Amino acid sequence: MGDQDLGDRSLEAARRQPVARNDNDALLVERIRARDMVAFEELYRGYYDRLARFVLKRVHRPHLVEEVVNDTLMVVWDHTDSFKGDSRLSTWIFGIAYRKSMKALRNHQDPMEDENAESHVSPELSPEDNLGRRRNRELLLEAMEGLSVEHREVLELTYFQEFGYQEIADIMSCPVGTVKTRMFHARRQLRRLLDGTLPDWI
Repeated sequence: MGDQDLGDRSLEAARRQPVARNDNDALLVERIRARDMVAFEELYRGYYDRLARFVLKRVHRPHLVEEVVNDTLMVVWDHTDSFKGDSRLSTWIFGIAYRKSMKALRNHQDPMEDENAESHVSPELSPEDNLGRRRNRELLLEAMEGLSVEHREVLELTYFQEFGYQEIADIMSCPVGTVKTRMFHARRQLRRLLDGTLPDWI
């Protein structure tokens, strides 16, 4: 059997798999299932920076970020068949990144490094971002450091990663009700830490 036949059969098998809700994601998943390296490189470029920011906020160790992100994307490459298409592709990928981050934290108990080093793994804010907005964001992030890990994570996933409650539940492997309860308590504690005020978008 020739390489062309194998390729055709692989592509046909990929097409029989459930696909993502977003048409672009669906096509990308099909191509990766068919072992299309160009498609994987496209996904890698599209997700790397966002995953790096997400991972750094969990592990607080810049030297682990690349390792965790690459481990995450390797799981995507090796186990695309486990993606059933009943959620957004990003939800599935961030769920993998979340679990990889927690594993990295358990395996590396070295002292945390300054989270300001995030600038080494993600682009700077664009010049058009006004100073007031940046300052509000900085104050919010500082206040969030006073929250528990669980409460900080639901705020991060909701307001900075823009996931819905069901998607957060999928990422964190917990019931939606738990996410909602954590959000309620996170907002209440955040209001206290910010002297009774919250930004309009929180």
